[in-house]
Amino acid sequence: MTDTAMMYFAGALAIGLGALGPGLAIGILGYGAMQALGRNPEAKGAIMTNMILAIVFAEAVAIYALIVAIMLVMGIGA
Repeated sequence: MTDTAMMYFAGALAIGLGALGPGLAIGILGYGAMQALGRNPEAKGAIMTNMILAIVFAEAVAIYALIVAIMLVMGIGA
């Protein structure tokens, strides 16, 4: 493989694996929030606030992975 191909492969691997965890986390968070809302609809405000905050933190990890992938593809830091 050429150096360019390796950079593209590394970038694809970085964002692929880096988005897998947050994607699963957001799905589990949504599932848990819907279960909690079904059991206690009166607590909607607290449940939704905490769910959105946790989703934001999980999404931040995916954004970091995207930045690393872009840096790998562009050859920055090599």
